[in-house]
Amino acid sequence: MNIDDVKKILVVGSGAMGSQIAMVCALAGYEVSVQDISEESLRKAKESLHYHMKRRVDKGKLTQSQVDEAFARLGFTTDLTAVARDADVVIEAIIEKLETKRQLFSELDQLTPARTILATNSSTIVSSKLADATNRPDRVCNMHFFNPALVMELVEVVRNPQTSQETVDVIVELSRCIGKIPIVLHKEISGFVANRILGALTDEAISLYEQGIASIEDIDLACMKALNHPIGPFALMDLTGIDVNYYVRMQRMQETGDPALGPKKSVIEKFEKGEWGRKTGKGWYDYRGDSNK
Repeated sequence: MNIDDVKKILVVGSGAMGSQIAMVCALAGYEVSVQDISEESLRKAKESLHYHMKRRVDKGKLTQSQVDEAFARLGFTTDLTAVARDADVVIEAIIEKLETKRQLFSELDQLTPARTILATNSSTIVSSKLADATNRPDRVCNMHFFNPALVMELVEVVRNPQTSQETVDVIVELSRCIGKIPIVLHKEISGFVANRILGALTDEAISLYEQGIASIEDIDLACMKALNHPIGPFALMDLTGIDVNYYVRMQRMQETGDPALGPKKSVIEKFEKGEWGRKTGKGWYDYRGDSNK
């Protein structure tokens, strides 16, 4: 397979990441299907994408014609079998739980053509943990986008020990075709490059807060005004989801057996309360009443 063979893309998972990845691909001219087991999630995904696209048209970043054409190429469904049978590339963007992903990859292996590349958007679960659930480990890799996928330019392409060079080349070129900037990781490591660096900063930010050194607001302000970050670590966790932070750290702790790598105490408290950030209306900050959440 080469990049010219990629015509149809399937995104599994219609959350914030999955839906925006799908729209990025549709805007680039690909036929895209978004599949999810939840009709409600698909409905919310459509509403969110229409909102974001309207804002882009209003700001002159896109024309209404470009948006209409992208939506015409974009389908939403709960029927995995129907959309998997002719997919050239699948991008998985479901919950960060290993067994759930393994079950999905095993199913995709049965449903998709033998040529199809199966990529995971996960930045925590390396693709070698999914590849052996398929009969095509050479066509499995990580294709990690950053949140919000409509805006962030970088894509991390990570090969597992069995990933073929052909697969890497196609995913790198696909990333470029959809307007992203790819980097290639030649070895697997949980968290990859950007999130390992960000994780160290986030851990320190949470530690400073838990020790009572400074408030959430002031820690975020320090990162923005002294380090020139566009958003502080607490606001960023609210954007990406405190539940994602929790699952990521639980996975890392389970992999290493080191409790120190698990989620921080205050993250566990937020997770158990269901205060997961913007998606639930409250996280480190309160978004209830925010019409743009």
